[in-house]
Amino acid sequence: MRQYQLDERDGLDRLKLVEKPDPAPGENDILIRMRAGSLNYRDMVMSRGAYGSAAPAGLVPLSDGAGEVVAVGSGVTRFKAGDRVCPIFFPHWIDGEADASKIVAALGGSVDGVLAEYCVCDEDAAVAVPDYLSFEEAATLPCAALTAWVALFGPRPLQAAQTVLTLGTGGVSVFAIQFAKAFGATVIATSSSDWKLEAARQFGADHLINYEITPDWEAEVLRLTGGLGVDHVIEVGGGTIARSMLSCAIGGQIHMIGAVSGMDKVNPGDLILGCRTVRGFMVGSRAEFEAMNKALATHRIKPAIDRVFDFEAAGDAYRHLESGAHIGKVVVRI
Repeated sequence: MRQYQLDERDGLDRLKLVEKPDPAPGENDILIRMRAGSLNYRDMVMSRGAYGSAAPAGLVPLSDGAGEVVAVGSGVTRFKAGDRVCPIFFPHWIDGEADASKIVAALGGSVDGVLAEYCVCDEDAAVAVPDYLSFEEAATLPCAALTAWVALFGPRPLQAAQTVLTLGTGGVSVFAIQFAKAFGATVIATSSSDWKLEAARQFGADHLINYEITPDWEAEVLRLTGGLGVDHVIEVGGGTIARSMLSCAIGGQIHMIGAVSGMDKVNPGDLILGCRTVRGFMVGSRAEFEAMNKALATHRIKPAIDRVFDFEAAGDAYRHLESGAHIGKVVVRI
């Protein structure tokens, strides 16, 4: 089989297509013929050594993918050949709250990911793909969609008629818009581009803010909410955390997802006096993935795919993501 690996170099040029023997499933494993994978910002920065530590040489990248089961081990009961599945981001996190044992292994990080023609995983480390989604669409779910879902429907879940603020038009933010609208919320979306904001409107955003034209966008958020602020902020930037806190209602939540723009300093008084919560988390469990899939199927939500690249052009997919020209997800067809 063919698979991509990261070699000893630094940067996007580390990606190398190699030939390997076809894997075989163990007793409790499933063998998946991967059909598509999708990129996250994490994949790009890991190749540059900017995600805490550099991804090790030889690592198969990407956490997000979908395919079909082609063989199962003798002890497998959850799946059969022909089933369409997604491996989960954290193979050991099945249910409950996160702890060190559940998040020690992460696909495309500490263990091999899915940018390969075949991969093997324990039967407990996969979920069924919703029937109405293509492989390319399903490949966007394991990290980006689940992160948005767990942000909005975690310990204090989104309620109908609440207000959600999303930052940018990457995969997590677009999924958050779609989930929020499906559950009856009002969405305020920000971007530096009017054409990306128009796309956000098509996904369901009610109010649009161009932060290049309105740099003090937190004041505009307050104006749009009658001075109250929003109930949920999908904070993907890090460098925008202070403005996000000022945009947040008393008792509201800032869901700390990423730091694509660095990390701003936080004034503790803005948290204390506003009874606000900044909540850090990473993706979610298999149980949360399965709950999200039920909601996706109920509301027939279609993932937003910007471009699909051929397997042999995976490097171009990375470069397209790095350009920032995308809206939603960048996918590689395997």
